[in-house]
Amino acid sequence: MLITIDSLTRKGSRPEWLKAPAPVGDHYRDLKGLVSRLKLHTVCESAACPNIGECWNQRTATFMILGNVCTRRCGFCNVQKGAPLEVDFDEPNRVAEAVEALRLRFAVVTSVNRDDRKDGGATQFADTIRAIRSRVPSCKVEVLVPDFQGKKSSMDIVVDAAPDVLNHNTETVPRLYRNVRLGASYERSLEMLAYVKEKNPAIPTKSGLMVGLGETLDEVKAVLRDLRQSKVDIITIGQYLRPTPNHLPVIRHVHPAEFRELKDEGMALGFQHVESGPLVRSSYHAAAHAGYEEESAEVAATL
Repeated sequence: MLITIDSLTRKGSRPEWLKAPAPVGDHYRDLKGLVSRLKLHTVCESAACPNIGECWNQRTATFMILGNVCTRRCGFCNVQKGAPLEVDFDEPNRVAEAVEALRLRFAVVTSVNRDDRKDGGATQFADTIRAIRSRVPSCKVEVLVPDFQGKKSSMDIVVDAAPDVLNHNTETVPRLYRNVRLGASYERSLEMLAYVKEKNPAIPTKSGLMVGLGETLDEVKAVLRDLRQSKVDIITIGQYLRPTPNHLPVIRHVHPAEFRELKDEGMALGFQHVESGPLVRSSYHAAAHAGYEEESAEVAATL
């Protein structure tokens, strides 16, 4: 069923199912102003997420802590690479202020890789979780963390802060790691996800995959089996989109039918939730992934 390169990719165009709302509107402008005023970063902007128009107009965003410069050079990611910024230790408080201003009941926090830090930035994650809970006690917090170079002591710091969901993306199949996730290890990612469940089985774990980079359907299904073996609860699967000509090319645009097939495969394996579709990203509809959809919809309706 899989083909190497489809005609749409050869022409450089995108199919209808990959079109997303434009980043315009009152809520979009308000949120952009809030992020600028509080001197915060979002992965929505830094990673050139196609869903920014939809999400920001629903007053949801994924906060990116520890600066906007990454110490790794993954071939798919639009986040700036280079010498990392100084750690801003007041940043957790400003993230909490933004969460309060947006009246969020479910907040998502991620970061750049900070391999320059002894703890990989884990303490900043923990401080942000606690700052949000202190300011908005009812808000649930999901964190999307790096692999911390396999340091379980760093993962302990995050787990001890008791996030409501802990996400770490696997991103792709093992065969493609050398080109896609430079500096990362497939086995290490699986090990860290499994460790979270050993440390605190009550915390739902989550991981995400991109497709369209040259993997086969069977390879993706094998990753799903590995993730389930690591007791991961929630999976997201989305189409890779090339941010700039300097990034890895899109090998093919995966048809929505194949995303449905992968969703069915994941549910059959026993995942609690599988979000699988062309525009799916790790934080897209994150509240719904974790079972908080009704609460989030209730808040959005009042805005």
